[in-house]
Amino acid sequence: MRRHARCRIGAAVLALAIAFPAAATEIKRVRSPGGIEAWLVEDGSVPVISLRFSFKGGSALDPVGKEGLANMVAGLLDEGAGDLDSRAFREALDDIVASIGFDAGVERFDGSLRTLSEHRSRAFALLGKALAAPRFDAEPVERIRRQIVAGLESDRDNPRRLAGRAWYRLVFGDHPYARPLGGTPHSVAAVTVGELRRFARQRLVRDGLIVGVAGDISPAELARRLDEVFGPLPASGAPAALPEAAPAGGVLKVIAKPIPQSVVVFGQAGIGRHDPDFYAAYAMNHILAVGQSSRLNRELREKRGLVYSVSSHLAPFEKAGLIVGGLATANARVKTALDLLRAEWGRMAREGVSEDELDAAKRYLNGAFPLRLDSTRSIARMLVGLQENGLDIDYIDRRSALIDGVTASDVQRVARRLLSPDKLTIVVAGSPEGLDAER
Repeated sequence: MRRHARCRIGAAVLALAIAFPAAATEIKRVRSPGGIEAWLVEDGSVPVISLRFSFKGGSALDPVGKEGLANMVAGLLDEGAGDLDSRAFREALDDIVASIGFDAGVERFDGSLRTLSEHRSRAFALLGKALAAPRFDAEPVERIRRQIVAGLESDRDNPRRLAGRAWYRLVFGDHPYARPLGGTPHSVAAVTVGELRRFARQRLVRDGLIVGVAGDISPAELARRLDEVFGPLPASGAPAALPEAAPAGGVLKVIAKPIPQSVVVFGQAGIGRHDPDFYAAYAMNHILAVGQSSRLNRELREKRGLVYSVSSHLAPFEKAGLIVGGLATANARVKTALDLLRAEWGRMAREGVSEDELDAAKRYLNGAFPLRLDSTRSIARMLVGLQENGLDIDYIDRRSALIDGVTASDVQRVARRLLSPDKLTIVVAGSPEGLDAER
């Protein structure tokens, strides 16, 4: 669902970021003199700083007919700002071995900065320019537009992209979640420079701003830098509310493509992030469809060799929760694979999980989590994610207990609540044997 904007990074910054110790995760709340808040994990053992931030409002708020607007802005904010044109801005970043990147999501608009701490002043200044004074000059606008359109044209024959877009359209219908994040060639061609500037004015605002920082910077200095970078932005902008969504289910669609292997996207309505059953659903999905030991992988891949891969994940949007998965297999095996998928989906709902399965899932989920915090970049991303999900600053300390508290009866209850083979929406891109083209 996400298309990453271009990102430049020096090898020195990358190496130092990877060296950041995973154990350094004491989170401090920092508030600037101007009232801007950030969560910080401070560590001076390596001279690198990673900052990540997000604003309310992403591609789901793109105007009808201008889908891809947010994504296009993401590709242009580091293409010149203030008194620096595109080339001068890139050279300024290269001179200090820093990277700035932007990312249009469905519900939020993200950005990031990584820099050696010795160049922090220049790096923060460049980020502030990119946010408060983007240029949107004609040459980079048309160059980025051509790149996006070329990618969209290429995706027209990509079965995975086709299946994914079709799946979201079937599930969400006219809801903004169904809009293509990157837009279409026609909609991207229709975006004007005035609309790019309006997006920056209305969406890059302090109201709803979330910031996470990790690395070689003190709380006192970060407080000053927050005002330098984000203080010039407008206090508020356009409304960013989305309507409630009710995911549809129970549809099978085949997109006919003359290829030897089919790509399948499947799923149904899921669960919200703050639902009391979320952790039970998290454990349930892990046992059902994550990793080599999952039930789906064991039944479809290991025992029968039907698929090349199969997995699913929870996707808790603000206005709807989903369980979304995918598999790929030869055309002759699609129907059998889907029959077994539905059977395992239903078996989980009927029977739940064993204590051994649940214990193994808990060990993995708790043991793997610290490994995700292995760099300043990943920690800054995690800090933003916690805030976006409305989680407390002590969440990391409580996370293991929340997962350990899940019982087998909890998993069975949530499986019965969520999993229904009849409500699976399935999209197949390929030439599957024995399936109708559309129903």
